[in-house]
Amino acid sequence: MSENTKVKKSGFDKFLDAVERIGNKLPDPITMFLGLAVIVMVLSAVLSALGVSAVNPADGATVEIFNLMSVAGIQYLWSNVITNFSGFAPLGMVLVAVVGSSLAEKSGFLVAFMEKSLGGAKGWIVTIAVVFLGINLNIAGDAGNIIFPPLAAVLFMSVGRHPLLGMYTAIAAVAVGFCANMILGLSDALAYGFTEPAAQMIDPAYQQSIAINWYFLMVSCVILTITGTILVEKVLVKRFPISKEQLAQFDFGDEKRVFTPEENKGFKMAGIATLILAIVVVLMSVPVFGPTAILADAAGSITASASPFSKGIVFTVTLFLFVPGLFYGIGTGKYKNDKDVWKDISAGFAEMGNYVFMCFFISIFTNFFSVSKIGTIVAIKGAEFLEGIGLVGIPLCLGLIVLTGLINLLIGSASAKWAILAPIFVPLMMLLGYDPAFAQIVYRIGDSLTNPLSPLYTYLPIVLSFARKYDKNVGIGTIIANMIPFSASFAVVWIAQLIIWYTLNLPLGPGGVIFLQ
Repeated sequence: MSENTKVKKSGFDKFLDAVERIGNKLPDPITMFLGLAVIVMVLSAVLSALGVSAVNPADGATVEIFNLMSVAGIQYLWSNVITNFSGFAPLGMVLVAVVGSSLAEKSGFLVAFMEKSLGGAKGWIVTIAVVFLGINLNIAGDAGNIIFPPLAAVLFMSVGRHPLLGMYTAIAAVAVGFCANMILGLSDALAYGFTEPAAQMIDPAYQQSIAINWYFLMVSCVILTITGTILVEKVLVKRFPISKEQLAQFDFGDEKRVFTPEENKGFKMAGIATLILAIVVVLMSVPVFGPTAILADAAGSITASASPFSKGIVFTVTLFLFVPGLFYGIGTGKYKNDKDVWKDISAGFAEMGNYVFMCFFISIFTNFFSVSKIGTIVAIKGAEFLEGIGLVGIPLCLGLIVLTGLINLLIGSASAKWAILAPIFVPLMMLLGYDPAFAQIVYRIGDSLTNPLSPLYTYLPIVLSFARKYDKNVGIGTIIANMIPFSASFAVVWIAQLIIWYTLNLPLGPGGVIFLQ
């Protein structure tokens, strides 16, 4: 940026810059995760020697620290290093997604599609689309964390915006707005799966459905979309200026593109192929070939966590990137034979080498931390503390949100946290006169707000890999600094919505209320 285009930075910008500088002084992620693994080992030995333990309210069992520096601990670590790495779930999902995303990108389909469909749109329209879609992508499980950020980068470039702004907006929408949605999905089923048995500890007859928070979350989706859009358009866009020359380096400019006959042919072939794929997936998702759908579980549900559809959502998304990318490349003449196709996919995998290497050390740390039971005991003790100080009403809700947000920095899995906290939160709030649906929504808000703020955010490595394609200097501090505005603004409006709902005693969803009847 030239001197005459520089603008005076606000105090908020200076604060974010400071966070970025401090965060980027952290060691390389590989070194950091290796160091954290060592710290967990030492801490497990100290806490084990002190006899630290807690009673799990879910089953009444005593949870004890597993000393990773004991003979048994060292034997476990030594024999499980390889299986920890090979079984690291995000690695498999990312590598499967690369098959489709690399072909969609390198065939030229993504760039051309974004320019054709949104090249003439106003910037704020694209922002709304990215925030709204990102928030709702929790219906696809973790796929949104992997697929959507690079797509959003292309979308923002298509309207003359900085790709990193699009990427950060997408990450925040997916991660910070995780539980809000317009359509019931996997996250609703997972949450309710722990809420019902926890509620039955107090009321054995309690039984509702996964829709108990739906009304609240649909309104949340709209409110968070508006909030995120205003934040990007009025505040963050000023932090990411970009010139025509810089856009040109990414093969983007602000001129209206004229598509060649070959490209139009590619679009036509990609559209037909994608339509056929969509028909096939729909036919496998409805019971037309038997009493249950091919992709449904034994009970006939395709949205249940154990259904082939839910388990294969990343593969489904990959196909919807692979197929149009392949046929667009064939139509434009870029792919003349199979070797051309595999070459582009191989190039996509080559770009993920550093991520794969990083995952080796991340898998070591996450497994050490899980096996040590440190996070589990912290969660139980924190919930017991809140129960013991006797908070009620809105102060209790705020305390539960803050506690959940802090625990979220230690335990990434939403279902793992709620499995621990539901048997505490739900009975506690029921005894105070609150419905299980209210306890669940309070938890889900806290679980969403701090997702991308932790250096231990599961998808931080893949986010760094994506971002460094546009700026090699992006570090952990850069990501966290650009997530803070979203987490802070979403927290304000979400808590305000909760207070309004509580004050007016509005229904949270079908069968879901605030106060016990």
